Amino acid sequence: MKTIFVLLISLGALSCQSSDKKISAEKNKAINTMNEQKGLQVATVAGGCFWCTEALFLELKGVKKVVSGYTGGTVKNPTYKEVCTGTTGHAEAIEITFDPGQISYEDILEVFFATHDPTTLNRQGADVGTQYRSEIFYHDEAQKKAAENFIKLLNDQNIYGKNVVTKVSQATTFYPAEDYHQDYYNQNKSQPYCMAVINPKLDKLRKNYKSMLK
Repeated sequence: MKTIFVLLISLGALSCQSSDKKISAEKNKAINTMNEQKGLQVATVAGGCFWCTEALFLELKGVKKVVSGYTGGTVKNPTYKEVCTGTTGHAEAIEITFDPGQISYEDILEVFFATHDPTTLNRQGADVGTQYRSEIFYHDEAQKKAAENFIKLLNDQNIYGKNVVTKVSQATTFYPAEDYHQDYYNQNKSQPYCMAVINPKLDKLRKNYKSMLK
């Protein structure tokens, strides 16, 4: 479904030079290092369309930045068009920079699991393919343990009525997506996909997590 709405965007925006992507990835690593020095942390999650997940986490208190991108694949410097084929191994993901003094990693996990379906393999609604899988990419052993414990709790309590299929994997290179994907919802609120898919998710977030909102 999402691919249909991408056609509404200028075709010129779909192309991106590999060298530019490489520079973006290296710049992203440098920024993360600076964030660590400031006491900020990074969480990386994939829960379907990154337009959706980015819009949700931008609403949360303590979240300083959210970047949409690609991770978990085997192809270097992938473009959106390549990732959409499902052959690069990447997931559409978001990299969340947050202040642990304002929002915990466990809070991020809670919102993550509350705002997508972690029981459907390689699918979120009408978005189908490995690029839309549910996956948590941990940056250290503490995040790994927290994610595994959270999933165990969900399964033990049978929260969804079926098992969670969310993978927990070590974070690898994160490639920021093309510029037109960044802050996509806020720049394109009138687009059909945003109105039909993202708005209901935001309504749910705002209703159930009022105390966590900016």
